[in-house]
Amino acid sequence: MSDILDIFKRQGALLEGHFLLSSGLHSVQYLQCARVLMDTKIASELGARLAAQLKAAGVTPDVVVAPAMGGIVVGHEVARAASPADRSSPSARARP
Repeated sequence: MSDILDIFKRQGALLEGHFLLSSGLHSVQYLQCARVLMDTKIASELGARLAAQLKAAGVTPDVVVAPAMGGIVVGHEVARAASPADRSSPSARARP
């Protein structure tokens, strides 16, 4: 986990100060995920790591659903990493 935090630090995405969160809670740190996910190599790596955790837990998703606000890139990368290679081709997706 500390290596993921290091990624956020390197990308300037671990912000420190006083933050009022949308939940109404306060925090002295804030992770700006968009700053990390704009690097496609890092986004791909993090998605692959999440997919590996699913696999290790015995989960093989048929679909991956992600929230539109802040989750599209993560959901895409998890789905890409979790899908078998033959399911990623257009012809494979067209099959019933």
